[in-house]
Amino acid sequence: MREDDDVDGRVTLAEVASQAGVSLSTVSKVLNGRSDVSRPTRSKVERLLETHGYRRRTHAAPLAPLIEIVFHELESVWAMELIRGVENVAKENNAGVVLTESGTRHAPGPDWVEGVLRRRPLGVVLVFSTLPDNVKKQLRSRAIPFVIIDPAGDPEPDVPSVGSANWSGGMAATRHLIERGHERIAIITGPEDMMCSLARLDGYRSAMAMAGLTADPRFVRFGDFHVQGGFSHAMELLEGPDRPTAIFAGSDLQALGALEAARLRGLSVPEDLSVVGYDDVPLAQWSSPALTTVHQPLRGMAEEAARMLLRPRDPGKAALRIELATELVVRQSTAPPPGDA
Repeated sequence: MREDDDVDGRVTLAEVASQAGVSLSTVSKVLNGRSDVSRPTRSKVERLLETHGYRRRTHAAPLAPLIEIVFHELESVWAMELIRGVENVAKENNAGVVLTESGTRHAPGPDWVEGVLRRRPLGVVLVFSTLPDNVKKQLRSRAIPFVIIDPAGDPEPDVPSVGSANWSGGMAATRHLIERGHERIAIITGPEDMMCSLARLDGYRSAMAMAGLTADPRFVRFGDFHVQGGFSHAMELLEGPDRPTAIFAGSDLQALGALEAARLRGLSVPEDLSVVGYDDVPLAQWSSPALTTVHQPLRGMAEEAARMLLRPRDPGKAALRIELATELVVRQSTAPPPGDA
């Protein structure tokens, strides 16, 4: 690394090293995410770089033309749709894609940062609801752009993000069931600590209220967006005669679990029970029966996020938030309730 790296000539790395009381090579190690620097020294150097507004020269090419996408898990078809979206844009720009699994559904783990600083990708797409302040500072000081794919709809104001209309999706799914004649409608949304789960639940409650229907608290369940969560909650909901005639699942995977629960309870879909999913992953149209669902443009969200990374941006402007529309896709898993004329 050259000692005359600067931002508009205001500070050199040699000056940062002098103020921190460390060698120039130590500053270089911090900038490149090396692990052989003590935490106090790293913090001191990071603080000075931030204070001086240091940015690596943006015309310096990354080590490889890569776009990195980071998940907390890579198991679901939901993740595959996002990966395909990023890959589409990467191919258009002659870049590769790096997949990383790290952290929880809220934020990446601390171990991830050192690796991405070494790789120096063109940019990073993060599938999380937030990003720690220290991580933002590290990425910005290395001129590594980042965008959060945030289905929650509640991004931090300084973070570029792409999301979708969760409240409208929940409203459309529930309204469709009401229009079919259902009144006893259950919802299996996602985790209670995720804004997207709450937004879909709010859409469900709004649709029920607008139709003059009461949302039975027993019919409101918080799942995990996976098949097992949908199956477990549906098995409980469908036990006994006092059951819902329709279930709105907050993900297609949970809806597939609900279909299996209905089968084991001896119920036919849609004759005895209507089911609506959310996401419209490819599996939805191949379930039996084909799943009515809310189309969330996952691939489009990932494509837009990747394009945002590669688009020049004025640092003085507010972070861009893009929200894509959702749309109800009606297939064969919904019908009027049993006994309805």
